[in-house]
Amino acid sequence: MNETLNQFDIPSFLKNLSSSPGVYRMLDKKGEIIYVGKAKNLKKRVSSYFNRQHEDAKTQSLVEHIVSIEVTLTLSEKEALILESTLIKQHRPRYNIVFRDDKSYPYIYLSKHDFPRITTHRGRQSKEGIYFGPYPNMSSVKATLNLLQKIFPVRQCEDAFFKNRTRPCLQYQIKRCSGPCVGLVGKDEYRQEVEHVKLFFQGKNQAILKSLADKMEQASERLAFEEAARLRNQLMALQKLQEQQAVSIQSESNVDVIALSEQHGQYCVQVLYIRVGRLLGNKTYFPKVGWTESRQEVLEAFLEQFYTTGLGAKSLPDDIILSEDLKIEPALIEVLSELHGAAPKFTSNPRGPRAKWLEMAKLNADQALISHLAAKQNVEQRMQRLQEVLTLPKPIHRIECFDISHSQGELTVASCVVFDENGPLKKLYRHFNIEGIKPGDDYAAMHQVLTRRYQRAKKENQPLPDLILIDGGKGQLSQATQVLKQLEIEGILLLGLAKGTTRKIGFEQIWQIDKKLPLMLDSQDPALLLIRQIDEEAHRFAITGHRGKREKKRSTSTLEEIAGVGPKRRQALLRHFGGWREVKNATIDELCKVKGISPELAKHIQLMLSS
Repeated sequence: MNETLNQFDIPSFLKNLSSSPGVYRMLDKKGEIIYVGKAKNLKKRVSSYFNRQHEDAKTQSLVEHIVSIEVTLTLSEKEALILESTLIKQHRPRYNIVFRDDKSYPYIYLSKHDFPRITTHRGRQSKEGIYFGPYPNMSSVKATLNLLQKIFPVRQCEDAFFKNRTRPCLQYQIKRCSGPCVGLVGKDEYRQEVEHVKLFFQGKNQAILKSLADKMEQASERLAFEEAARLRNQLMALQKLQEQQAVSIQSESNVDVIALSEQHGQYCVQVLYIRVGRLLGNKTYFPKVGWTESRQEVLEAFLEQFYTTGLGAKSLPDDIILSEDLKIEPALIEVLSELHGAAPKFTSNPRGPRAKWLEMAKLNADQALISHLAAKQNVEQRMQRLQEVLTLPKPIHRIECFDISHSQGELTVASCVVFDENGPLKKLYRHFNIEGIKPGDDYAAMHQVLTRRYQRAKKENQPLPDLILIDGGKGQLSQATQVLKQLEIEGILLLGLAKGTTRKIGFEQIWQIDKKLPLMLDSQDPALLLIRQIDEEAHRFAITGHRGKREKKRSTSTLEEIAGVGPKRRQALLRHFGGWREVKNATIDELCKVKGISPELAKHIQLMLSS
């Protein structure tokens, strides 16, 4: 049930407000949600904002900006907690403590085949098999897979690649795969390796060690010395791994270790993920805190958001170790119990190995915050220096930079990157496919991308930059000037960065549309370093987009040019091998396995793709 107040008559609104549990949303004069809160008793909680004088600046400022209020009644306090976390994540109100946690987290996937494949996975878990995770980041997944390959030779290759091998690949040669694709290992032996992988993820390393030791003895008794040596090496690798992982303990419990660090009003939350006694990885969060908050308030907000709508909701641990002594809300315990069958145990005074985990989390939180503040301060200083160099009356808060990439005029792609005082805003990066222009016409490409970007920004009332940086000189700048004039956009400074006659780093020319000569800065000037950093990021992002487009075109157009390979055969080839590169690397015999491909056509395909 929603109740909306359009004309803010405080006494009338409070008089008729329900005393039920629910969520309230404070709106400003623009209609934007500036604060989301939950309450066991909405009438009592919302009234408290208006029936007394508040000492803290945050609440005073919030009340001054409230123009209307929306409330949603819920059946219980726990439902209010879930809704509050969802709305905070969705609207990111400026008076709330907000944590960015909106990624699709990676898993390790073990397929269900006669010879299962182990690989990374994101998104829906629709395929049959086992999913291990989620992991805090892809680097943790890759490190784990790399480790598994060294100890358990289970394949990681694509199914299409696996089905069409006639000889073992490089992974077999370096002893990271047992070669099931060409029958170098039987199903039973391979299944044993897969079982060891499962035990590894369950933290049962001792069971694996015992199994390997028993098999090694059996192989020795049969005088199968090569097999015994392989098992011995596997056994030693696993023992070495256990010795290296000092933070590991023999435990079947899952633990999250959460530490908070604070400096100069900035906060960092560090989470260590311990699964079955082994450290999987860590994740760092920098909450958006616009006002002075206590350490307890920040950590409370993190727990609510993280374990109801974030990564923690996907993989609830048995225990949660905190760096702060908190009184956990009963509503949160009730929500977690209902979502997962049982709530975790919270503690802030661990002993033994768990105390070392907390110490490690605190060290990581402190270091991450130091690095974050240093990077932020560096960008802010460079922004200030750029303002000084350009003699601007107002600070620069947002810069957008554009670059063009193509191959001899073909497959033109433009990039737009965005920076603010904190550095790059990668979620706002955009690629633009440029079409309908003369190949190689960078001026027309720049005109098109700027028109599309700011036409949409104006239509959707998106925030505009204080400064637009163009990769190029006066010609490119003139295109930008024309676009802004046509769109009737004013108040944005335009700069062009040209490489100069020497085209060397440190000799760049900064062009302004109303200046006859370019601005030349010292190679180590903070303003030039900032411009160069943003320009290089735009260049990198443009090349990434162009390469992706080129690879996609290559995977289809090259096959289209081969006589005798129509749409059906082309589709059959790509489906069978999984991609253009695999088709190109296939032998004649492998090509002939595809329906409709004769030996003569296979030879012709191989000849055309290798030329």
